[in-house]
Amino acid sequence: MKIGVFCSANNNIAAEYFAAARQLGQWIVEKKHTLIFGGTNSGLMECIGQTVHQGGRLAIGVIPDIVERGSRRSDSVDVDIPCGSLSQRKDLMMGQSDVMVALPGGIGTLDEVFSVASSNTIGYHNKRVIIYNVNGFWNPLIDLLDYLQRNRMIRGDYHNQLPIANTFGELTRLIEEAAG
Repeated sequence: MKIGVFCSANNNIAAEYFAAARQLGQWIVEKKHTLIFGGTNSGLMECIGQTVHQGGRLAIGVIPDIVERGSRRSDSVDVDIPCGSLSQRKDLMMGQSDVMVALPGGIGTLDEVFSVASSNTIGYHNKRVIIYNVNGFWNPLIDLLDYLQRNRMIRGDYHNQLPIANTFGELTRLIEEAAG
């Protein structure tokens, strides 16, 4: 299975988020899956890429030209899929991945999450992006989604596109279910 991971590329974040990225990377290695990620050499991206690469599994980086030109490409990338923009990166990651996971992240991660979910909602694909709510990181977002749901701003149940995992066990179960 090819697992796309959206996450922070910042280094100055809590150690618990790096531990979660390493744990997911180790699970990908143990289950003999492939990682699709943003391919940068910092933050959680570097952490999960390094874990998968060093574990002997394939780490596919979808890397915008601006990242390559800025010398921010991870040495853990086994296969480099170049692209010209963040929009192309999202499209390529969606196309390459069987399921996606959102680790803690910022604006870029939110953009990726909502691009996958909204394109699922209108029928471009049936892929899910699982929100990994590491130690409640995504609670404010979940509160907002619940608010939107209560006010009928979201058709159907948003959990169909954005299932939430509060534990690592829930995450791996949801990944396996999504792969069908």
